[in-house]
Amino acid sequence: MRFRTPAIRAYVVVSLLTGARTEEMRALTWANVDLTGTPEGDPPVLPSIRVWRSVRATGDMKTRLSRRTLAMPKRCVDVLTAQCTAQAKARERAGTQWEDKDLVFSTRTGGELAAGNVRRAFRLIAKEAGLEPGEWTPRELRHSFVSLLSDSGVPIEQISRLVGHKGTAVTEMIYRHQITPVMVEGATAMDGLFPTEREA
Repeated sequence: MRFRTPAIRAYVVVSLLTGARTEEMRALTWANVDLTGTPEGDPPVLPSIRVWRSVRATGDMKTRLSRRTLAMPKRCVDVLTAQCTAQAKARERAGTQWEDKDLVFSTRTGGELAAGNVRRAFRLIAKEAGLEPGEWTPRELRHSFVSLLSDSGVPIEQISRLVGHKGTAVTEMIYRHQITPVMVEGATAMDGLFPTEREA
């Protein structure tokens, strides 16, 4: 699939692989991005994003626990590095029209992205992927993040912390269709303890 700009590619990859909310992504600043970490530290520190702001009127987060620092997978580092380079070129082209807001994801002149613009760009990606564009929004990336972690066996407590919820009950209520039920783990354990006659 071809992304139209490095910005939308980075937006999709980072959203999907960190689970950040779309209003958090649109408010992300370069000051809150660490592309190198401290690999020689003891313990080593991975590259990360500090999800400390949102585009809400006051800049506040959805809840107190929504403010969090998330380590980034290598793919996120790669796309954000490319976005940084692309944005530097956009700044040069814009000249005096550039608005220096330090935003990672911005308009061609450095301004804030409108939610509608992000939705439209995302729907174009969905269409190119052969999906029904009207059924997909950037919020689906966060749902996919939860689903992928759950399917990989990550405990609900860890998923809840990563997505910035105040407890597992909120995560289970919002993402009940994405979360693999704990009962699966119980059944697997019991099958091991009490094998059927054919398996014994």
